[in-house]
Amino acid sequence: MKDKIRAAILGMGTVGTGVYKIMMGQKDEFPHKAGVELEVAKILVRNAKKPREGVDMSIVTDKWEDIINDDSIDIVIEVMGGIEPARTYITEALSRGKHVVTANKDLMAEHGHELLDAASANGCDLLFEAAVAGGIPIIRPLKQCLAANNITEIMGIINGTTNFILTKMTDEGMEFDEALALAQRLGYAEADPTADVEGLDAGRKIAILASVAFNSRVTFSDVYTEGISKITAKDIKYAKELDCVIKLIATAKNTPGGIEVRVTPMFIPKSHPLASVNDSFNAVFVHGDSLGDAMFYGRGAGELPTASAIMGDVIDVCRNIRWNCCGRIGCTCYKSIPVKAMEDIESRYFVSTILEDKPGTLAAVASTFSGNNASIDQMVQKTRGQGYAEVVFIIDNVKEQLFMRAIKELSAMHYVKEISSIIRVHNDMNN
Repeated sequence: MKDKIRAAILGMGTVGTGVYKIMMGQKDEFPHKAGVELEVAKILVRNAKKPREGVDMSIVTDKWEDIINDDSIDIVIEVMGGIEPARTYITEALSRGKHVVTANKDLMAEHGHELLDAASANGCDLLFEAAVAGGIPIIRPLKQCLAANNITEIMGIINGTTNFILTKMTDEGMEFDEALALAQRLGYAEADPTADVEGLDAGRKIAILASVAFNSRVTFSDVYTEGISKITAKDIKYAKELDCVIKLIATAKNTPGGIEVRVTPMFIPKSHPLASVNDSFNAVFVHGDSLGDAMFYGRGAGELPTASAIMGDVIDVCRNIRWNCCGRIGCTCYKSIPVKAMEDIESRYFVSTILEDKPGTLAAVASTFSGNNASIDQMVQKTRGQGYAEVVFIIDNVKEQLFMRAIKELSAMHYVKEISSIIRVHNDMNN
């Protein structure tokens, strides 16, 4: 039985620094929490000569070989991000019998199945709690605490950058570009914010959650993604008038026809628990047949919140090593449930239009929606002037392909000057 476990950290950016801080700060606690001492053996960085305040430089290296060839290293903690070289390093570590903890959502969303298979083949743990929702526990609860449930739906706010931007637009009346610039100044958004604002980051996370929740493999390529870059202050105003807020919502449903998985902006009624999740906070809403509804809420990113999730996994691995019971919970995708195409998924829609203000226009629009099996639930004329009227519609549940066909037909009509906004609407919104 081991009394000391040695770990290597791959990457010393924001999260890697947080991991190191926790490992040093909790050094005296680990023998009690994990049953063993935990030692940082090596830290892999790009530039080993760069001074790093508070870090023992004797363990810093820029050579992967120093880690992979060291048989005394038991755990590899990967916080580099990206697909390569992280994929290669993790694969090699597992092949050498080293356990792996990762926060890499990109990698797990695309190649998680092959890495989990490699972990199983080598009798190793591969844990990835920090890949989704930062410090919020969600992967382990789904795999362990809620394992007896048939999970039918997961929806959540799982990107802090977009939630911060939408909060500023809602609370302070900012336009998107203004709120994005503020997020960048405060460090919430990258210089290139595409992955966040276009829904790609959330798409990778919901692919992971769907795979775990429904026990069936879902990859990022299966996820329809739509971001918030087209959301305007006027859209926010409409949401308020409807007693709603706009959030970027990641949704996964296990339906009789297959798994529905997508990331889209959505009108959420203020009465829904997710409506009050603001700033950079994340929340994940889960429905199980035995559990009913539950929501997991907290910091979805940042140095210490993400490091907290990583270290929770590390402690789990330490306990397993000590008792020689590694690989207890590996890949849980034992089903093969088809993933529905977006065109076959039903949604409600908010549609804002500029129409010619003359007799017959509304009747023609209504007829076009009706001809595509799209029922108008609400219709409000907002303003009139210069021969045009601003009209908004709430369209009841209809398949995406039929709704988009109606929109295409409307766009071709001479009396439809503009279709300004199309935003999906949560089904719980009051009629």
